[in-house]
Amino acid sequence: MMLDGTEDEEKFLAAGIAGLQQNSFYMHRALDSNNLRDALKYSAQMLSELRTSKLSPHKYYELYMRAFDQLRKLEMFFEEETRRGCSIIDLYELVQHAGNILPRLYLLCTVGSVYIKSKEAPAKDVLKDLVEMCRGIQNPVRGLFLRSYLSQVSKDKLPDIGSEYEGDADTVSDAVEFVLQNFTEMNKLWVRMQHQVGKNLHVLSQIEGVDLDMYKDVVLPRVLEQVVNCKDELAQFYLMDCIIQVFPDEYHLQTLDVLLGAYPQLQPSVDIKTVLSQLMERLSNYAASSAEVLPEFLQVEAFSKLSNAIGKVIEAQPDMATAGVVTLYSSLLTFTLHVHPDRLDYADQVLGACVKNLSGKGKIEDKKATKQIVALLSAPLEKYNDIMTALKLSNYPRVMEFLDIPTNKVMATVIIQSIMKNATRISTSDKVEALFELIKGLIKDSDATPNDELDEDDFKEEQNSVARLIQMLYNEDPEEMFKIIETVRKHILTGGPKRLPFTVPPLMFSSLKLVRQLQGQGQEENPFGDDSATSPKKIFQLLNQTIETLSGVLAPELALQLCLQCAEAANDCELEPVAYEFFTQAYILYEEEISDSRAQVTAIHLIIGTLQRMHVFGVENRDTLTHKATGYSAKLLKKPDQCRAVYACSHLFWVDDHDNMKDGERVLLCLKRALRIANAAQQMANAARGNTGSVMLFIEILNKYLYFFEKGNPQVTVAAIQGLIELIMNEMQSDTATSDPSADAFLATTMRYIQFQKQKGGTVGEKYEPIKV
Repeated sequence: MMLDGTEDEEKFLAAGIAGLQQNSFYMHRALDSNNLRDALKYSAQMLSELRTSKLSPHKYYELYMRAFDQLRKLEMFFEEETRRGCSIIDLYELVQHAGNILPRLYLLCTVGSVYIKSKEAPAKDVLKDLVEMCRGIQNPVRGLFLRSYLSQVSKDKLPDIGSEYEGDADTVSDAVEFVLQNFTEMNKLWVRMQHQVGKNLHVLSQIEGVDLDMYKDVVLPRVLEQVVNCKDELAQFYLMDCIIQVFPDEYHLQTLDVLLGAYPQLQPSVDIKTVLSQLMERLSNYAASSAEVLPEFLQVEAFSKLSNAIGKVIEAQPDMATAGVVTLYSSLLTFTLHVHPDRLDYADQVLGACVKNLSGKGKIEDKKATKQIVALLSAPLEKYNDIMTALKLSNYPRVMEFLDIPTNKVMATVIIQSIMKNATRISTSDKVEALFELIKGLIKDSDATPNDELDEDDFKEEQNSVARLIQMLYNEDPEEMFKIIETVRKHILTGGPKRLPFTVPPLMFSSLKLVRQLQGQGQEENPFGDDSATSPKKIFQLLNQTIETLSGVLAPELALQLCLQCAEAANDCELEPVAYEFFTQAYILYEEEISDSRAQVTAIHLIIGTLQRMHVFGVENRDTLTHKATGYSAKLLKKPDQCRAVYACSHLFWVDDHDNMKDGERVLLCLKRALRIANAAQQMANAARGNTGSVMLFIEILNKYLYFFEKGNPQVTVAAIQGLIELIMNEMQSDTATSDPSADAFLATTMRYIQFQKQKGGTVGEKYEPIKV
């Protein structure tokens, strides 16, 4: 049925346009031949198309605009006629003989415009006559469009100050009176034709003679009287919005009492929050435009007036939606931050009022309301670019309490992003405590949100942002930095098993950074004593306990890596017992928790690499740890993995720059053992697949031989290297050998290296000379 109605309306519009175009054609022909009588006849017939009641305001507007274009041409013709000697008074009388009232009044307004321009009568008399005559149309749509036309043709002919139409008999008061009367009549006609009524207010705002005093004493009271008396919610909303939009900000500031006083008198269903918010937005932008206007705001006590008005509006509308309440306070906070950026107590007062009005509502889940709360909480961050300022607002965290879990996380992310963007330095433990309380939605699991409902990618992004935040927390004073670390640790340990793998590592590395800082100071101040409030030992104790929590949340591989990092840091601090304890912990994790073969391979190479760099251990401790590492290597599941781990262990017995850590015999034992394992791997491959497989392991071992040969290990001889080369060549020429391009390339590169070393000359050349390639 709606579709049929729309189609019918289109037909009526098309018919109206066709009739209008046909009559305008004949009107133009009459105009061209200077035939006044025919011009009036066809223009009246053309305007009769506007008498329709079958079009919606939107469609009627299309028809009206076409007629409007034609009327402008008719007005120009009337001007020409007067210049040719036609009496404008006679013309004004002549058009009033048109048969129908609507075409008659359109023609009257058109001639009236020319009449005023001729100055043959006072402008105020013509305007008064026209505004009174237009009362003859009481149909809301037709009447509004007619009065809109009157407003349009007269706007540049008002007796404004400085206007050519101003004179002894015509004053700016007459101009204001005319516009207000037209506005009043339009308001009475059909207050819901919103886009037409507001034109009068726009015209009023353009009248130069409407200064602040006239606006305050005449214009605003008359307009507000009409707004309040019309009793229509849509009209009241629209007209209040028009007032705010068309008149200068300075006028609003100086008439705040009057304007705000009208709000409680409006219909209860009027969307006051939006109008009031727009007013505050206008005033905020006005305040931001120049520092010179700020004293005006202080003079009129704008903050307290707006704050009181919001309180009264909310009190008068007990059923106002939560989103509306928060919108008002969000706008007021924005206003406050622009006008009184130095008054944090005002900002906190706004937040406190918002908390008071939201109390008892629990977690707010309405999307519009939560969006407005985020806007409210984001405003101080955007204004000050500093979370530390927001942390001074006692009511800031109280507002966050009203957010539901997902939105709380969003706001916490916004806070972290603000810190990142502005590189905010948070350097005391109490500030860290306040910050982590604020972002606890990201740090701690909520009972209301099961883990399985969390999106994995979103969760990772959230936790990565927390990790980045932890790394930004810093204080040059070791004592305070240690307190920060303890505060962060207290919070993140409540995070649950899914969060700890993200949040523990950055805490560990911040702690190790502090250890190295203390280590640097130790040369002068010796802060390593057990009595020191902050010492590496105390930090390592904290780290040890933290790693244990990781072990308990099924993250043994990460825990092992962190143990090795701590062991290396303890090594640099010359703390042998601490380093040994961390290695022991790593070995226990390896033995008891890491069962996946790939994870074991990765772990054993990390262990070997870290142990190779340790210099703090005495002979007994080093032997124990080395023996364990080589034992683990030989027990890996796959033979190739065993081989590679065992030849890696050779580096544990030959450490550069440490003569007491060079044992050529044990290096050779590792290399020989690796060879045996490689050979066993070949035999197993032959038994299982019928071929000996790749010789890659042998080539890798050859390179280890060459490394230690160059380092001067007396146990690695030319004969051993030569024998290994021949073994590789024989294997590759074997009937059962498998072709492996990567092994071929690796061997060719190794041979070229030996050749290159032989050609170097000097001691290196002499050393390599006996090797035949």
